[in-house]
Parts: sequence; C-alpha cells; structure tokens
Amino acid sequence: DAVVIPALDSIAWLLNIRGQDVAHTPVALSYVIAHKDGSAELFIAPEKVTPELTRHLGNAVTVRERAAFEGALTGELAGKSVSLDPDFAVVGIAQALRVGGAQFTFKRDPTILAKAIKNDCEQQGHRDAQARDGAAVSRFLRWLEGEAPKGGVDELTAAAKLAEFRAMDAGLRDLSFDTISAAAGHAALPHYKVDADSNIPIPPGSIYLVDSGGQYADQSGGGTTDITRTVWVGTPDGLGVPTVEMRDRFTRVLKGHIQIDRAVFPQGTCGGQLDALARQYLWEAGVDYAHGTGHGVGSFLGVHEGPQRIAKPGGGQAGTGQELFAGMILSNEPGYYKSGAFGIRIENLVLVEEREIAGAEGRYLGFETLTFVPLDRKLIARELLTADEIAWVDTYHAKVRALLSPQLSGEDLAWLERETAAL
Repeated sequence: DAVVIPALDSIAWLLNIRGQDVAHTPVALSYVIAHKDGSAELFIAPEKVTPELTRHLGNAVTVRERAAFEGALTGELAGKSVSLDPDFAVVGIAQALRVGGAQFTFKRDPTILAKAIKNDCEQQGHRDAQARDGAAVSRFLRWLEGEAPKGGVDELTAAAKLAEFRAMDAGLRDLSFDTISAAAGHAALPHYKVDADSNIPIPPGSIYLVDSGGQYADQSGGGTTDITRTVWVGTPDGLGVPTVEMRDRFTRVLKGHIQIDRAVFPQGTCGGQLDALARQYLWEAGVDYAHGTGHGVGSFLGVHEGPQRIAKPGGGQAGTGQELFAGMILSNEPGYYKSGAFGIRIENLVLVEEREIAGAEGRYLGFETLTFVPLDRKLIARELLTADEIAWVDTYHAKVRALLSPQLSGEDLAWLERETAAL
C-alpha cells in the first residue's frame, strides 16, 4: 500500500527538490510516504515550504509538518502493507510501524536504481559541471605549480585556494565534500582530512595529492564533481625531480586507470568483475591499494551514491555485485600509497554508455570520460606505457585542451597548452 522513504537523497531525487540542511549534499531534512495510488506525503519543517515548492509539487504531493511523521507511522498506516529499506531507516521507524499495526516488510528503496541511472538531462548536467570544474582545478594546479616550490603553501592554504577558484563560477553551490589536501606522507592516507592540528607545509621536492569536488546548479543544469590529481611539487631551483619509484608507481596507477576507462564489457557485468583491470599493473610489482576503485555519484546530490561500485568482489564492500547499466556514473580512481612517504591517486568520473560493436552477440557497454584536467607529465614514465596507452594519454589531453581552452586565458591557458602537449 505504501513505501516509507527516509533517505534524504532519495526524497530529493523522487520529488526533484534540493535543500541545504546537510553540508556538501544539497538535501532537506524530511521524510516521504509514497502510496500505491501515485500520491505522496512530504514531511518537512514548515519554514522550508515556499510558494515555489508548493507549485512544483502540485496536487499529488501533500506537504505536512515533519513532526507529524511519527503519527502517520503509528496511526494512518495501521493495517496497511508497507515497505521500508533497512539500509536507510533507523530502528525507530520500524518500531513505530510495528506499534501502529502496519504489515511492513524490508525491501530496497524503489528509487535507488532509478536514481543511479541518469536520464539525458542529468547526463548533460554532469558534462557541463565537469567542464566548468575542470577549468577551476586547472587554474589551481597552475597556481600551485608556481607557488608551492617557494615553500610558502600548506595543506589548508592549498585547499582554500582551490575553493576560491571554484567559487569564481556563479553556478557553484557548495563543495561536494571536504577537500583532501595531502602533502608528503599525508598523501599515503587515502581518506586524510586536513585540519588546523594536522596541517603541514607542502614540501618542495615532494608529491602532493588533492581529491576534491563541487556541487553545481544553475539555469544550464547541474552536477556533482569528484576529481583527484597527484602532482610533483618542484624545488626552487627547478632541478628537483620525482624518484624512479614515484614515477613507476604513478605510471602503474595510470595504466590501471586507462584499463578501466577503455573497458568494454557485456550487459550484465558488475563492478566487481572490472576491479582487477585497475590493479593488475600494481599486482605485477607486488603492491596494491586498500580501497575500492570506483563509487557511484549523484546528480547535484551525494558524491557517494549507490548501488553500483567497482571494488574487489570478495572485499565485503556493498555494490560490487550490482549490474552496471547505461546511464550510471562512477569514479575511476586507482591508487598507490607508501606509508609515511607519499600517495598517488588518479580519479576521473565516467558514464556507462552503450557500445555499438559490429557483429556483437548481445549488448555491450563501455565508459564515456566526464572529467577533463591534465595529468602531471613529470610523474609519467613514458617507457612503461604501450603505444596504445601513450595514444590514450595524448587523446585525453587533446580533449582536455579543446574543452578547457575557451575558459582559460593568459598564464592559465599557456600552462594548459604546455601540460596537454603530446607525450
């Protein structure tokens, strides 16, 4: 008879609304009860209900005070058949349904898969957001290349400067998560979070890793970005170069990243089946990384969104068995981490798309690259790349140049042209 939906991103997607109650994720604190006749009830604080929201929701959605939600569970749903997703509901909701006499069962939130498969508008919104975000990140990397070798930039300063470049875009609504701004040994911590106590200077002659993203929305659409770039910070005299080990590990990570990006696979394939493609070159060197290779991403919603995931199928990570469908967006982010020394990660977002293959027996899928920002050439060991991989890097950089050049000028444009030259 009804489904109770407490997941904030599911509510935002289902009703096509957004809010600002949670940092970095544009959702509103609320609940929804959706009924089998197509109607729904939105439980939300009265002060958040604007005339615009009322017009948008129309007659099919009844807006009620958030405080009335418990009464609806214990009274109005009594005797009715109700479903609830245990992965996104607190125990109190199930207890209230039980007390009220509802006949409830645990089932997956019905919005989960539909939300993950982006429609044409959402896909284009992502492309637009990625292009704008790519320009901001490129400006930052150009700035960093000039300032960090002088020794006056620390992790917090770098994160703030990147946020400043993103804020130059009027469509930016928020960052999509707290920026991972990681210097030297901190870069070996995949989920490092800088604060006033942990903040350190970015040492000249070292590796710096920055994992960041933005939430964009305006008249042209909207999207959520997530990108990681690992760069070499030079020395004041310009003579410092990465070690052989650094270049080897970076290039092995890059080779795995390319394998995911170029993967072609039959309909029915899940993320767990693709994960080894990203790790194979690291495994050849006897090393690995202890996180997943890819997670789903929302459309002007959560930067982490299920149910799809690329990770080791035996690693206990939810989503590795989820079939991939055209329209899903995932991250492609293999890495390598040497404890106490340095860390490497290369992350782009990709869109699952259908592939036309002459003579194919069945339907096949692949990935469209969404993220376009230069890769640090100083860390690439060209001799470890095959001719096809070199061609991939050159083609990728040509696309970066074509997409970002119209948005950049002066020193930023000169930097872009230099960094995207053919290997």
